[in-house]
Amino acid sequence: MKPCCETSAPKRKVSANAILGLLALVLVSIVLVSATAFGATKEETVKVWGNCGMCKKTIEKSLKGVEGIESASWNKTTKILSVSYDASKITMKKIEKKVAAAGYDTQNVKANDSAYNNLAECCQYDRKK
Repeated sequence: MKPCCETSAPKRKVSANAILGLLALVLVSIVLVSATAFGATKEETVKVWGNCGMCKKTIEKSLKGVEGIESASWNKTTKILSVSYDASKITMKKIEKKVAAAGYDTQNVKANDSAYNNLAECCQYDRKK
């Protein structure tokens, strides 16, 4: 007769590949959670003065390819720039400075006169004093 604490089921060995696979899954999960927590995408809007379709192109182009900016869209009617960006890589202030460097005033950053004067005539708007 067998002792009561033994089972008739065979013992299983856990393979090294199974352990490595589980470890890799845990590691990937940690990385994804960290990326979501620390590299969270922010969406903000800011007023940017301009007039026409050429303004739209220039404003949006000033942010294209900038590290941390995922998307940027300027609305000609409302004069609102909507930006999605990674706040761990760029700030809204730096985004506004990029737009101002292209010649367009934002609600917080005024373009320098030289950049503004380089805009096409149709893009020059009445500036705040």
